[in-house]
Amino acid sequence: MTLRPPFQYDAIILGAGAAGLFCAAIAGQRGRRVLLVDHADRPGKKILISGGGRCNFTNVHTAPDRFLSSNPHFAKSALARYTPRDFIDLVDIHGISWHEKTLGQLFCDGSARAIVEMLLGECERGGVDLWLANPVTAVDHADARYRVTVGDREASAPALVISTGGPSIPRMGATGFAYDLARRFGLKVVEPRPALVPLTLGGDDVLFRDLSGVAAPVIARAGKAAFREAALFTHRGLSGPAILQVSSYWRHGEPVGIDFIPDRTKGWLREAKRAQPRTSLRRVLGNHLPDRLAETLAERIALAGDIGNLPDRQLAAAEARLSDWRFTPNGTEGYAKAEVTAGGIGTAALSSQTMQAKTVPGLYAVGEAVDVTGWLGGYNFQWAWASGWAAAQDL
Repeated sequence: MTLRPPFQYDAIILGAGAAGLFCAAIAGQRGRRVLLVDHADRPGKKILISGGGRCNFTNVHTAPDRFLSSNPHFAKSALARYTPRDFIDLVDIHGISWHEKTLGQLFCDGSARAIVEMLLGECERGGVDLWLANPVTAVDHADARYRVTVGDREASAPALVISTGGPSIPRMGATGFAYDLARRFGLKVVEPRPALVPLTLGGDDVLFRDLSGVAAPVIARAGKAAFREAALFTHRGLSGPAILQVSSYWRHGEPVGIDFIPDRTKGWLREAKRAQPRTSLRRVLGNHLPDRLAETLAERIALAGDIGNLPDRQLAAAEARLSDWRFTPNGTEGYAKAEVTAGGIGTAALSSQTMQAKTVPGLYAVGEAVDVTGWLGGYNFQWAWASGWAAAQDL
């Protein structure tokens, strides 16, 4: 195969997801000649399926402490310089209607397609060239220029941006390409792992799979992290927003604690004993939890008979267990069900101001490819916008 003469650009951006599209648009509008490359046949595929198809495009409560990274300070600069308000203003300019759900999460009123069309419109304004539907087959660096081969075409530029994300949701074409490329240029990679992902149960906890479909508001804990949202039992284990949140903090072999009665104060079972001495623990729990869950928990606690006949110390022990029920997951549902990837290109190798590699001039990394992972609820999109914007200011 004979390559055509190289196309010359100021910057080549690999990956037409959220961070790549936004970075390309901003750089193009700053007068840079930009090429955006993606192996998929359409840009923004993950955006289209996000938020149940409505795209949870940011979170008004964005703050650095809602992101995981080996360097918890790394995200501060980018997040401070491009804020949720900045992106909301862009959404408003394009006439996209949106609404706020719980916990500061902003969603499109209509389809997530509106966000992709907005980003493509911004790229068009910046004169960005888009090469789709062919994988990158070679990346070389010589004479202060990066040369990228895509199909039978080759492009070159003094700047290269890695924005190909992580391996989460492989059915969408996600791979570890970003990490392979980073390592080629001598950048360290923090071990990637699935994040915002359902947890699987085995052993003594396997019977809870029988509760598949049952959900309840809880406080879930893993390590020092705690989240109050809904938990959902599945045919494989635990899911729901509270579980997805703590999954990012969970490590294999560690327990996850669940407070099934987060609104009850200490001594509530003793109060129930005095108010309803002739009722069972299962019925008391049924006043606060779905019936099937109440029945299963009562069976595991194994306090038979009316609560009026039970000593206070047994009720106190039951309370303690219900407020910190320990599950030990045997794993996660993996990248196939993970919303994002934790870990990635190490931040120690990057400038927090520009996202450029400190030892490789002209090489940048943005978005999910970097070791910065947000909470569930629009935080990862805001990191994509902020990191993409930061890099674009330097291109």
